[in-house]
Formats: sequence, C-alpha cells, structure tokens
Amino acid sequence: MKFYTALIFPILTLLIAGCDMPPEKISEPVSLRVATFNVSMDASNYLTNEQVQTQGATALTDALAQQHPQIKAIAEIIQHTRPDVLVLNEFDYVDVNQGINVFRNDYLQQSQNGESPIDYPYVYLAPVNTGVPSPYDLSGDGVASGTGNDAWGFGWYPGQYGMVVLSKYPIKTDDVRTFQLFKWKDMPGALAPINPNTSEPFYSAEAWQEFRLSSKSHWDVPIDVNGHDLHLLVSHPTPPVFDGKEDRNGRRNFDEIRFWADYIQPHLSDYIYDDNGVTGGLGEKQAFVIAGDLNASIESEDNVPGAIEQLLEHSLVNADKTPTSVGGAQHTPDNQQAATHTASWRKRADYVLPSVFGIELIQSGVFWPATGEPKAELVSSRGASSDHRLVWIDIQLK
Repeated sequence: MKFYTALIFPILTLLIAGCDMPPEKISEPVSLRVATFNVSMDASNYLTNEQVQTQGATALTDALAQQHPQIKAIAEIIQHTRPDVLVLNEFDYVDVNQGINVFRNDYLQQSQNGESPIDYPYVYLAPVNTGVPSPYDLSGDGVASGTGNDAWGFGWYPGQYGMVVLSKYPIKTDDVRTFQLFKWKDMPGALAPINPNTSEPFYSAEAWQEFRLSSKSHWDVPIDVNGHDLHLLVSHPTPPVFDGKEDRNGRRNFDEIRFWADYIQPHLSDYIYDDNGVTGGLGEKQAFVIAGDLNASIESEDNVPGAIEQLLEHSLVNADKTPTSVGGAQHTPDNQQAATHTASWRKRADYVLPSVFGIELIQSGVFWPATGEPKAELVSSRGASSDHRLVWIDIQLK
C-alpha cells in the first residue's frame, strides 16, 4: 500500500498542476496614438551661434528653469494632441533631473493655457554622437578641431540635438538596443563619400575605420502595450546639406535611413550589431513604428535620390494615410505636397511609419492649425514653438 500511495501521488500532482497551468496569453486589440516632435530644444534655440560654442551645454537646463514661453508652447501642443507614445528630437542629452524630468513635471504635468496636464511615467534616453569629439579632420578643412563638423555628429557639445522617448506604457528598458557605435564601414555597400577632385575617399583610412553611421543614434525601444510588444525605432539622421560636392552628409543620411530598411528584414540585417555586441535586426512578424525627424523628403533635391523611398516603398512598412494639415497647405498654397509638410521650411521631414504586420493604421495628422483656427498662435512663427510640427498616427495593435 505504501508503494501504491507513493506512485499515485506524483501522478495526481502532475494532473492538478496541469489543470492549473494558465492558458496561453491572448492580448486584446489596443488603440493608441504615437507621435514624433522635433521640439528644437537645443542650445541654438536660446543662444547666439557664438554663445552656443562656449555656453551651449547648460542652455537647455537654464531655459527649463525659467519657465521659457517657447517650452510652455511645446508642452501645450503635446497636451492638446495627447500622444500615448512620443519621440522628442532635438532635446539635449542632459542630466535627467535638470532636463527631461523638469519638462515632465513643470511643463507637461502642469496645465498650459487651459489644456489638461499629461503624464508620461516611462522615459527612455541615452547618449548620442552629436558633439562627441573625434580626433580627425572630418570636414576636410585641414583642421581636426574635435567639435562642430569634426565631431562624430555635428554639434558643439556632447548631447546637442539629443533624443527622448516618453510613454504611457512600460518601456522594456532591459531589452532596448542602441546602435550609437555602429561603424558606417560595416554596412555592406555603404555610400562612402568620394573627393570629386581626386576620386579618392573623402575620409582618411583611419577616420573611416572609426566613423559612426549614426549622427545621433539609432534605438530599438520595445514597449509593452497591454501585452503587445511594440518596437519603436527611433533616429534623427543628419541633414543632407552643409557639406560640399562630395555630399558626405547626403550619403550618410541615405545610409542612416537604409539602416532601418535593413533592420526590419531578417535576411538583410545579419551585418548589424548593437552597442552590446548583439548581432542581427528585428525578427519576423514584429510590430514596429519608425519615428523621428528623418531629414528626407520626396520633394528634396538635397537628398540622395530614393533616400526616404527606402521606407515609404518598403514592403513591410505601411505608408498609407499620409499625415496632413490645413495649416501646411495654407503655408505654401502653390505646392501640391504642402499639406504633408512637417516643417516651416516647406518639406515633409518627420515621419511616424507603422509596420504592415500587427498594426492597423486608423488615421494620422500633423499639428498645424491654419490661420484663425484655435491654437494657430502656437505655430505662427519660428519663435512660437519649433520650426517642426508634431506628427501623429492613431493605430490599433492586433
């Protein structure tokens, strides 16, 4: 009897345990708004060009501490549009308690001009390449200054033109992948700039070996949206201008955009490695949103041809329902593309592009009220808020 009892007990235990096993988790569809906003909150927004080079590193923290009216207007735009997940471009990388936490607590969580406060309990930010000194003459002027055009990304101090992710949903911080240090040379077929006068490489062999692809950084930020994994793919490629006939910035911009086009395709992403040495890109059947100021437009003659089309025409990207605004159309009435513009300088530069897989794109828009409409004063001039407009999409995760 003792043997029989001992034998049957584990069997019953297994049966009971099996009955208690939770069913496979099935997440219900969830709707949310994802946005990107180049807030232009770097030092050049508050100081003269000369001052930026010597005082720039503290300019944002000083402005935040002074209840700056431009920053209050930016907060009002965010409160009015109310995104659930938000990418901020050109928010300097500074101490969180003097930077993003001040913006959250003293601006976003305080009513601006009658708008309801908004809280983002989850934040992600990390170092960027802008202003990080290189030991090389990257501009080709014969001087290795370590700053400006000789930094790994154009900037006068480390952290200028930084990036931030704000979210109402938990950010899976331990699973974030950053690509700040990825070398441009390691991208197959990289568009390395050529000196048109000599037909030789524009950069020295030593500089090219160390040259970082990202002018700021590339981030894969996974967010847990009620059980759905959403990969927010964040970047801010260099403007394709401010160079010479070698088109070094245009070529870098093209390849910074290409990085995401390759990253979302497993058979093209084997060459990619992150800052922890993990290789490869996004797996198959992963929901993602590519977001940020990509400094590229189908209208632009400055971009390398096809730069933004790498994403807009990508089979895994849903580029339907292009965000538009009445204010943009009014701003440049003789341009048929004007309604899609996201910057005061009359181009579409900012994008929020969802994946085909796992996401239904409901609607989209650009915050750009026309003259006479409510809130139009927030975008009435460069000094009112930013030279860019907040761009949003409403999606449902399936």
